[in-house]
Amino acid sequence: MPGDPVPGQQQPPTGQPPPPGPGPAPGPQPEPQPGPQPGDPGGPMPGDPGPGQPPPGQMPMPGQMPGDPLAEPQREVPPGVGFEVRGFRVEGLQRIAEGTVYNYLPINIGDRVDGQRAREAIRALFNTGFFDDVELRRDDDTLVIAVRERPSIQSFAIEGNKDIKDEDLYRSLAGVGLRTGRTFDRAILDEVTQFLTEQYYARGKYGVRVDTEIEELPDNQVAVQINIVEGERARIRQINIVGNDVFDDDTLIKQFELSTPRWNSWFRQNDRYAREALQGDLETLRSYYMDRGFAEFQVESTQVAISPDRKDIFLTINVNEGERYSVSDVRIVGDLPVPESHLRALVLSQPGSTFSDRLLSQTRELMSMRLGQDGYAFAEIDWRPEFDRDNKEVKITFFVDPRNRVYVRRINFHGTDRVNDEVFRREMRQIEGAYLSNNDLERSKIRVQRLPYIDDVDVETTPVPGLPDQVDLDFDIEYGLPGQFGGGLGYSASQRLILSGNFAHTNFRGTGQRVAAEINKGRFSSIYSLSHTEPYTTMDGVSRTVSVSYRDITQFTSQASDFGTKTLTTALEYAYPITEYQSLRFGLAWQRAELLAFESAGGFGRGGSTRQSLDWVRNNGRVSQNVVDPSLTIWTSDFDAYEVIGGWLYDSRNRALFADRGARHRLSLGVTTPGSDVDYLTANYQGTQYVRPFRPLNLRFNLDVGYGRALGDSSSLPPFKNFFAGGPGTVRGFRESRLGPIDTFGNPYGGNLMVAGQAEIILPMPETWRNRARFTAFFDIGNTFSTEGVEFFDRQGDPIDYPFSFGELRQSVGIGAEWLAPMGLFRFSYAIPLNEFGGDDRRFGDQTERFQFTIGSAF
Repeated sequence: MPGDPVPGQQQPPTGQPPPPGPGPAPGPQPEPQPGPQPGDPGGPMPGDPGPGQPPPGQMPMPGQMPGDPLAEPQREVPPGVGFEVRGFRVEGLQRIAEGTVYNYLPINIGDRVDGQRAREAIRALFNTGFFDDVELRRDDDTLVIAVRERPSIQSFAIEGNKDIKDEDLYRSLAGVGLRTGRTFDRAILDEVTQFLTEQYYARGKYGVRVDTEIEELPDNQVAVQINIVEGERARIRQINIVGNDVFDDDTLIKQFELSTPRWNSWFRQNDRYAREALQGDLETLRSYYMDRGFAEFQVESTQVAISPDRKDIFLTINVNEGERYSVSDVRIVGDLPVPESHLRALVLSQPGSTFSDRLLSQTRELMSMRLGQDGYAFAEIDWRPEFDRDNKEVKITFFVDPRNRVYVRRINFHGTDRVNDEVFRREMRQIEGAYLSNNDLERSKIRVQRLPYIDDVDVETTPVPGLPDQVDLDFDIEYGLPGQFGGGLGYSASQRLILSGNFAHTNFRGTGQRVAAEINKGRFSSIYSLSHTEPYTTMDGVSRTVSVSYRDITQFTSQASDFGTKTLTTALEYAYPITEYQSLRFGLAWQRAELLAFESAGGFGRGGSTRQSLDWVRNNGRVSQNVVDPSLTIWTSDFDAYEVIGGWLYDSRNRALFADRGARHRLSLGVTTPGSDVDYLTANYQGTQYVRPFRPLNLRFNLDVGYGRALGDSSSLPPFKNFFAGGPGTVRGFRESRLGPIDTFGNPYGGNLMVAGQAEIILPMPETWRNRARFTAFFDIGNTFSTEGVEFFDRQGDPIDYPFSFGELRQSVGIGAEWLAPMGLFRFSYAIPLNEFGGDDRRFGDQTERFQFTIGSAF
């Protein structure tokens, strides 16, 4: 760099003046040169080139070449004397503003400049990365800054990359200055070329070629293009393990992700070499040995050989197994803020057991969690072995350093402004001002995550600067779909004009309240409903639900018979939490119903109602009879029912939608009170349990059992209280609500007992889709039965019963998909019935439907 010392020339120490006078300084001196010497007015700085010569590698500047008209009045500053700057002049700028130069120049008007200050100024300007060359000169009292700018990147493109995404490449390269509009630096481009080559090598693509093209453009600009030819990834042809005696090669290689070519390698791609995969397999190998007692196991070396055509890889792994050790003793030392017995109860590796690195690591995590419960969130726990090689035993010592007890200063919520702050704060189990508990923090995270309008939650613990015992909690919340809506307008010959609409919002106006409404209007059915849920009527989390609905349906199941029901229902229900995971439900419901059945003088046929419907209407409620003509009689049953509602709920799922951990169990009970015109009770249990036997396998088990019976003088359950089975909610592969007892028209009547179970394998999904979609493989089983004495008849008109029987449980297997959309939860399934009944001369056959699609409420 201009002004740097000449090798072998002694310089005065920094901050000290040069030796007085023009004479030589002590120590070795360079050979005398003709022309001005250091200390003379206008003389060169130490280490500068000869007069009129530019520094090596630099272009000549104006006023520097011999004979240049500017050469005479411009002089460089003598190191010992210098001069006081009265002005500046910048030469050679094209795109960069003079203000930018002055901003980085560490010299101001009035400063005295000598050789040292000049070198500092040149270095500062070079460090900006804007210039290829910088030179300082003196023109009387004016400091002249002569520069040559680096070109700017007018365009930048990458071609040929497949393994590495465009956005990832451009983002990484922009971070080092390779993007449009930035200053071009050839050295950075060379480093990027090497970096890309190494990245592809790490992916096993040793035949990669990375070429760069630089096109010079007018106005000191360049176009940069990187061309990548990736080539094929090298395949693993052989894996050798050397030094293993206890376990053979096949046993060890089965633990690896990498493999030699197999029948499924085209899908798993596990025969393609990658450096990261090899490192993971080496760690797997180490864990395999150390979890089986080989505490001193080591991978001594790894050789990766590549064939001359760069297409085949040969791996050789040299290991030293060592001896198998057992645990002789486990000690816990350090400053223990909790009783030692609490920590010792968490030790998984007991004396006499085989040494296991996994169990010791799990013990450390359990101890850390236990200390975190009492506020020692940053406790440091480590374990160290002491080997007795003669007896092949190891003594384990856990060192505990609890550090400071940590308190929460502030809890912040980021990522959404659509929810009131109090909605999140009432879900907190970790409170401000209390010590940080990892249990309370995790529970708070799950409670927020379980809100139906929240997709994902991340929590970061941020230490408070200057306060080692305080932290802030930052919740990063991803807002999801708060509800669903839908509607339609149609026309059919049977229903004529059809109007439908539904709306559900679980975060109404940011309050966390749920509001739902539905309207469905047609010729044979009219449904109107409205409900409101306040999840926190009190600070204790007591929720309240108010609902009202009206239904006027000609048939209580599709195409059943000429049978009508009109029901008006209002309900008030409270849920009271008794533990963190459990709550009790209490409520009242009033229902006014009018059921009509038509009796034909010609007997039970298509002109009237079914035998089962007519029997119920004539024997329950306030019965009236209207003889329209000798061939038709209309029977009407009006009744009021006052129902007491009770229930129990246990819910430990990690989220409300698409959960993968925990369980949900719900028991609902309903019984009519004295004063009701019909008397009955109903009970329903719904259970869901998630089980993860090992990663990534995740299982879900569902059980749905419903039972009802008439009380007092009532003959049987009201028809609209019956249970139905078949379809997406119970047994897929059979038509919805078509299993179980059949009425005299061959249509489902429902039963007072329903049993349905589902076992599902939840298939792995990408992280970005895990909260919105799910694929499963399932096995379903279930059916509906009648145990109340309702009379049913076969095809011949003879009585037939539908008692509970395990042999009558219908079964199916298949695959399913769920997708959460603004209109609701879309469910698709394809199922194969395993034991459908085809029917005979007496009994009706099952109605199957392999592909099924529904849009249901997810909120």
